[in-house]
Amino acid sequence: MNILRRALALGLAATTIAFGVHAQNRELTVGSSATYAPFAFENKDKQIVGFDIDIINAIARQQGLKIKIVNTPFTGIFGALNNGDIDLVISGVTINDKRKQSYDFTPPYFAARQLIAVPKNSKVSSLKDLTGKKIAVVSASTADDIASREFGKTSPDIRRFESTPLIISELAGGGVDAAMGDNGVIAYRVAQNPELKTVDDKSFPEEGFGIVVKKGDKALLDKLSAGLAAIRADGSYDTIYKKWFNKDPIVR
Repeated sequence: MNILRRALALGLAATTIAFGVHAQNRELTVGSSATYAPFAFENKDKQIVGFDIDIINAIARQQGLKIKIVNTPFTGIFGALNNGDIDLVISGVTINDKRKQSYDFTPPYFAARQLIAVPKNSKVSSLKDLTGKKIAVVSASTADDIASREFGKTSPDIRRFESTPLIISELAGGGVDAAMGDNGVIAYRVAQNPELKTVDDKSFPEEGFGIVVKKGDKALLDKLSAGLAAIRADGSYDTIYKKWFNKDPIVR
């Protein structure tokens, strides 16, 4: 009987060790909204590329993580994380106190501010100049939060869309008077639309994008944060930043 018990115990221990190794090395699913050039978008071969994608791939290589990138609409990206459909999010997500109540973030990997897009002949020079005008924002984004605070969450002048290309398209088509979003992606889209220009309201606070994990997922958060620190230290981060923005990164 003792021999049987010992054999069973050893078998259970071996199974536990094997499972632990498997769990540690399992493929992690990364959610990113591929409508957010130059951070994440589909190229002509339908591959998801961009600054965010290069950053998470560099972190994964540095930490020995296996990852799979899944195109996930921003409006459903936090729900997908909550449900366990994805393990982490890198999608231009602004770190703020409200989100930190529900999720954990790495240190910032990108310094950002909000930027307004308007037609070339517009007289708008600040957020307050948009009073009474129709504004397009991505639903649940930082721009949505700012517009809601400034003009009221239920204001009929705030038009909410699923992605940045849609808000720029709505602006270019005359459906709204302005579009607002993160500076990197708004500047990129406006550069492709010669009939538009950007307005930089200096009152907008500086923000930071972070990689998001479920609240309490310390093991994964520590790996991602360590990987981010390592690629900053070895120069990989600077190389990626220059590739997508043609300038040196903003030091935070």
